[in-house]
Amino acid sequence: PKAGEEARKLFDEAQEMLAEIVRNKSLQAHAVLGFYPANTFDDDTIRVYHPEDDASPLVDFHSLRQQGKKGPGVPNLSFSDFVAPESTGRKDYIGAFAVTAGHGIEKLVEHYAAAHDDFNIIMVKALADRLAEAFAEYLHAQVRKQYWGYAPAEVLDNEAFIREKYQGVRPAPGYPGCPDHTEKATLFRLLEVEKNAGISLTESLAMYPTAAVCGFYYAHPQSRYFGLGKIGADQVADIAQRKNMDLPVLEKWLSPNLNYTPQKKPLLVP
Repeated sequence: PKAGEEARKLFDEAQEMLAEIVRNKSLQAHAVLGFYPANTFDDDTIRVYHPEDDASPLVDFHSLRQQGKKGPGVPNLSFSDFVAPESTGRKDYIGAFAVTAGHGIEKLVEHYAAAHDDFNIIMVKALADRLAEAFAEYLHAQVRKQYWGYAPAEVLDNEAFIREKYQGVRPAPGYPGCPDHTEKATLFRLLEVEKNAGISLTESLAMYPTAAVCGFYYAHPQSRYFGLGKIGADQVADIAQRKNMDLPVLEKWLSPNLNYTPQKKPLLVP
């Protein structure tokens, strides 16, 4: 009634396709997740340890910190703030995950392409994307209540669930608070995502199947989402060194968040 006749028609067509997908089991959902001992050091580096030997480092994740001016007493956040520093002597934990609802989509796209049905090609891709996001949301609920189990008694109505009134966050590489897509490569290596969930990374660090989500689990009661904003050359150079990555390469990945113009190498004129 509020959105109009065409919106209702589109919704109904999507429901019909969704029912057909469920009936034929034409899309499959796969996921992998893991939990690891972890601590921070150098403020913004999260060191992940072997789950059966918390003295054996596995990988480092490099979070980025807000650098914009804030009001008095308002912190410049980094997701590393939600993991205990190594200096405290306390072992903390972090989770990681990758999910997809896109296995089988190629056959559906081929089917609609053969019928020159561009509308349903777009529709099935949109539905697969929504199913992947829904799977990520469902899995996060299971993490809180069962797999990690830090909120076993959680009970939320639909409104509270949509407004994310639960404890913990699951930021994804490429999102506003952690825009560095290159962290995906480390996450995929840690979880052996391609082997365990059938999701691969392209050269441009896009996930395939495209109906996929990956990210981190933070359980700290004060953890929350935020936008990174603009960052300076000092932070980028520091993290490039810690990541053992060429500075121009990292600057390219982080270009929307830079508060400066990267220096270009001079052209070599013969």
